[in-house]
Amino acid sequence: MNILFIGPPGSGKGTQSKLLQDQYGVVHLSTGDMFRTAIAQKTEVGIEAKGFMDRGEYVPDAVVINLIRDRLKQPDIKMGFILDGFPRTEPQAVALDQLLEELGLKLGGVFFFDVNKDLLVKRLSGRRTCKNCNRVISLDQLGTPIANERCQKNPVGPCEFYQRDDDRADVVEKRIDVYQKQTTPVIDHYRKNKNFVHLNGAQNPKEVFKLIDAKIRAS
Repeated sequence: MNILFIGPPGSGKGTQSKLLQDQYGVVHLSTGDMFRTAIAQKTEVGIEAKGFMDRGEYVPDAVVINLIRDRLKQPDIKMGFILDGFPRTEPQAVALDQLLEELGLKLGGVFFFDVNKDLLVKRLSGRRTCKNCNRVISLDQLGTPIANERCQKNPVGPCEFYQRDDDRADVVEKRIDVYQKQTTPVIDHYRKNKNFVHLNGAQNPKEVFKLIDAKIRAS
């Protein structure tokens, strides 16, 4: 089961990825996480990417594709993968198509999480992130038992939550505008795929999962 999630920040891709991991044992492939791992492990691609990032430059598509190529060759993806965060432009989508063909892999589902901008801003600006383990909760969960659970990287106490700068409402709006401008051609590109599914990401996460699960089982 190899699937692609397309959607803006806050559309619910992370939540659904976790549910699918629990259900099917698939691997969630976030390009951000992959970069951090490759840099920490000092792989060839990681060192190359770090050079661009340290200079404050955009990491070229070719480097990102090489990163994904290396990751898709790892044995833990035998149960399948969820690709999240890439592609974000049409040239990236074309490059990914070519890579998957090269590796003999196919996408069993392409899921587009459609959520209106006002709800995205509300969701993202209401997020709070732990300074130590990066666990994320919503603002209305502060002060509840969930917030007081022991931090995975702070064994003597609970998480320390704060609002990231890029989760401020004004910054969120700009992030969404940039995303929508870049990604509309990507959505059009994948609409031609017979396994393309347009999801209402504003629904309850359980309902969204039912739709995704039904499509996976039917494919």
